[in-house]
Amino acid sequence: MKKTVFLILVILVAMQTVGFSQKNKVREVIKADTLSADSLEHRIIVLAPGFDTWLLNKPSRNFYSNDYYNVKNRLYVAEWNLRYMMANNDGLYENYIEYNPRIDYGIDINYKLYYFFKYFEETNHISLLNFNR
Repeated sequence: MKKTVFLILVILVAMQTVGFSQKNKVREVIKADTLSADSLEHRIIVLAPGFDTWLLNKPSRNFYSNDYYNVKNRLYVAEWNLRYMMANNDGLYENYIEYNPRIDYGIDINYKLYYFFKYFEETNHISLLNFNR
């Protein structure tokens, strides 16, 4: 009899513990889904070797305004994508860059993208924005 009561208590405690942990997990999942649905997150990933070290020697992100970076990035992206789509691009322009000028990506992304283009120009001895064509 004592064994039966003990076994029933163990089962009830186990059910209560499992029930509470499942409720907590559901709450956590809902919070995570709500947070990801409420805001968009934009990232820029630069895979160029040496870029991060090179970037350390450049002015801080507040040296220019976000508008300055945005305008320059529009020009750079348009030229980059044009060269990407050309048949003979020498393999330098490996990816199409998705950059919507109507989206405010923020100063962090605009800064990093702007200096990626500068890094690309410097390391490949190419001028992307040549206004003397």
